[in-house]
Amino acid sequence: MATLLEILSKTTAAKVISSDIDYADYVHLDLSVTNKTLANKNLTTAQDYEKYIQNYLNIYKAKIAYGGYKEVRNLYKRSAVFNNSNSDERNIHIGLDLWINETAPVYAALDGKIHSFQNNEALGDYGPTLILEHNINGINFHTLYGHLSLDSLNDKKVGDFVTKGQQIATIGLPPVNGDYAPHLHFQIIINMENKKGDYPGVCNQKDLDFYSKNCPNPNLLLKIIKP
Repeated sequence: MATLLEILSKTTAAKVISSDIDYADYVHLDLSVTNKTLANKNLTTAQDYEKYIQNYLNIYKAKIAYGGYKEVRNLYKRSAVFNNSNSDERNIHIGLDLWINETAPVYAALDGKIHSFQNNEALGDYGPTLILEHNINGINFHTLYGHLSLDSLNDKKVGDFVTKGQQIATIGLPPVNGDYAPHLHFQIIINMENKKGDYPGVCNQKDLDFYSKNCPNPNLLLKIIKP
């Protein structure tokens, strides 16, 4: 029997944001601790990141910046969500971000149904969040859409069916979206571990092996980069 990774690798590409923007107009963005350019920037607020990202898009004549899967980042240090004295710092991003600097439509990556949704309101958290449940060839898994607008949670019901490419939300703006520059956090999750409306999108080093397996690379679905 084919594994989930094999199945997803054979699906057609899923556009989860601004379907009218071609992948040729995407550019990779590195927000990791190894990016020496960031070390020389004073980026502390959502507005700082908006300016940095817009300048980056302008330089590369792009419309959407993408990246972040398994990046080690410093931008979570401002939030108690990721820095708790009772646990190791969480700073490894396990989703894929699509940065656009404006509100934009968000689409379902695959046919499925609404698993759960909620507004994760803490500074640096997801803000409004929607999670879909999917089943392919008897294998259950989920996709998470974070940093949405508040309106995205209106008229939603657990169990409602969605189809691939159906608009399910819009990108949120700061501070509602967790106080980030506007972007979509997109994540594949195999086992939700009984969580609803939320699931870790950032982990620490000691848990990376587990989350790497439970949250495979979202590019399997998006196919921005050809394997």
